[in-house]
Amino acid sequence: MTQSSGGAGGGHHLHLNHHGLCCLSAAALPAQDAPPTPEPEAAPGAAVAVAGVLHKWTNYGRGWRERWFSLHDGVLSYSKIRRDAGGGGDDEDGCGGGGGEVRLIGVASARIGGGARRRDKPVGVVCLKLSAFRESKSDDRRFYIFSPTKTLHLKTDSKEDRVAWIEALILARSFYSLRSLSGRITFVQSDVSVSTARLRNRLQQEGLNESFIQECEQIVLTEFSSFRKQLKLCYEDQLSLFGSCRHHFEEGKDASIIQGALTRNDFSSSRHGNFSEYSTTESDEFEKQDGGELTCEDESTFFDAADYFIESNNRSSAMLSSTSCGEELLDIQMQDSSCSLPQIERRSKLPEPAEKERGISLWSIIKDSVGKDLTRVCLPVYFNEPLSSLQKCFEDLEYSHLLDQAYQYGKMGNSLMRILKVAAFAVSGYASSVARPCKPFNPLLGETYEADFPERGVRFFAEKVSHHPMLIACHCEGKGWKFWGDSNLKSKFWGQSIQVDPVGVLTVEFDDGEIFQWSKVTTTIHNLILGKLYCSHHGTMHIKGNHQYSCKLKFKEPSLLDRNPHLVQGFVEDNDGNKASFLIGKWDENMYYSNLDTSKVKSADQLKGASLLWEKNKPSPNPTRYNLSSFAITLNELSPELQDKLPPTDSRLRPDQRHLENGEYEKANTEKLRLERRQRMSSKLQDNGWKPKWFQQDGQDGTYRFKGGYWEAREQGHWDGCLDIFGEFSETL
Repeated sequence: MTQSSGGAGGGHHLHLNHHGLCCLSAAALPAQDAPPTPEPEAAPGAAVAVAGVLHKWTNYGRGWRERWFSLHDGVLSYSKIRRDAGGGGDDEDGCGGGGGEVRLIGVASARIGGGARRRDKPVGVVCLKLSAFRESKSDDRRFYIFSPTKTLHLKTDSKEDRVAWIEALILARSFYSLRSLSGRITFVQSDVSVSTARLRNRLQQEGLNESFIQECEQIVLTEFSSFRKQLKLCYEDQLSLFGSCRHHFEEGKDASIIQGALTRNDFSSSRHGNFSEYSTTESDEFEKQDGGELTCEDESTFFDAADYFIESNNRSSAMLSSTSCGEELLDIQMQDSSCSLPQIERRSKLPEPAEKERGISLWSIIKDSVGKDLTRVCLPVYFNEPLSSLQKCFEDLEYSHLLDQAYQYGKMGNSLMRILKVAAFAVSGYASSVARPCKPFNPLLGETYEADFPERGVRFFAEKVSHHPMLIACHCEGKGWKFWGDSNLKSKFWGQSIQVDPVGVLTVEFDDGEIFQWSKVTTTIHNLILGKLYCSHHGTMHIKGNHQYSCKLKFKEPSLLDRNPHLVQGFVEDNDGNKASFLIGKWDENMYYSNLDTSKVKSADQLKGASLLWEKNKPSPNPTRYNLSSFAITLNELSPELQDKLPPTDSRLRPDQRHLENGEYEKANTEKLRLERRQRMSSKLQDNGWKPKWFQQDGQDGTYRFKGGYWEAREQGHWDGCLDIFGEFSETL
């Protein structure tokens, strides 16, 4: 704003330029008794120009490379630095134009900025309005810049340089937000002229003297100055209000995702104030993954799905990649999807027993069972828990959300995190076997079990498809994946223990075509006669993928002097045999992954920077003597509405199992003996050409695959051809 004076006849003029709140010049205001005039101040949109050399992670082959970074007008750009000397460098400062003084950060920046080496045109640009940045906790020279399309992993020459860059980024983004908001709020139009010429002419027509006219002009200018101050205060209040809520005005879906990822975890820095776009964290989950961008700057086309990496200390092959902001963005997506799922209330405890349970003599049973196939041994109901083997198959899917996460990681192009989540899922199926002394019911031929859990986004179905050998086939559909398999359990008594050897292949197939297959390890139940019952899982599990990665997990066999039981160790390797990541944990507690070799350590606590993959849920507050988990307690629940929809072959309708759950032990034993007599007729059924109703055997590998039709029949209530396998039977069957 400027003022011009036209002398005695011209009057005074106050001009409001583009920045309507700039201060009045001294000549425009009264010299003596006028209010004090504030000094000229910078406009909210003043340009912030910073430049310097930063080390940028490029790819695994080239590592860290020097790049020339320029920060100007809310935009960060970077370019290559030519190694040839003598070039005068670009005439521009590399800040994208705009003029003004440029502040250089770092010693190397002053050398290169002076033209010692030539800088190319920018190869990358990041808009700070849609970006966030974070310091590294493990390296005081590193920091990260997240944008909707890429992640920049940067390193300075010193700790002081990193502080200077972070402060410059915060200041530039703040100026950008203020300027963006000030562009939307206009209190005074541009080039508005406030003149006292008409007042002067009118007063001269009245014949007033010059001193009186000048006094009147002074009053007008004083009042206008007061009004300007009030207007400025109002303007600043509005800016403050909009600034505090500016995340509601951010444009673009990606910006809201980044803002949400940071504010959800309450990221803040005590040194720089509370900025949603800048953060350091206490847990620093990103630092545990400490990623690297896998884009090559020599290419003209940029693929901005930037990946994390974990910097290996001793092994360049032990690199772990992940998607930019992968875990944080994935958590948001999983939370959003879980909110859209229906919430179904399920039971939290079993019914109270109707009668007191009686003890049994183990010796009379064991002496006749040594060396025999356990599936052919008739055991009292005392040894059973109120679940069938079909329901136990679904219990292995308690942590199906790991497959949901694996599917999402694959969609983001992160195959390594996908197989890590699949490996965690394969281990998690054993978590519920701790302190489970009882065996599940052996299903009858043709027995089925369904589990429709919309709150988990899964739908499961299983059927016993063969009696000898005993085969159970299952199929489950989740969010972006399918899981199926068949299992033949070979079990034997060895006096003091029972050994169970699973035979069969489990398969997970994702919607994008990636498939993983594995087989379960050996399970042994110890101390049948003396001591406390416990089970162990031991052996090697191979998880084979059809794309880039496979995994090998070693379940440690227990020993008498073992101080670290239930240990699981393994690694992920690519098709060339290079180890990409390592795993460690306990099958009854949790699983971690790391870039460090886990074969030399006994727990994840001994590894620096290990990241959690899976953790066991809290135990049920109502476990009963069966020690069922909260999830297992819901598996045999039978409501009147569900009973009307089930086929007569469903495990929930099995009478001996239902009596056992209700604590009616005498009835349970009677029904169990009756059904086992019927079970002996199953071989005759199978010899006469009996075929499974819902599964068919694959001609190539011999596995049983779900052929569909069950859920459609359930919806229509048509169960034609389903035998009443739990009813009375005839010996002539």
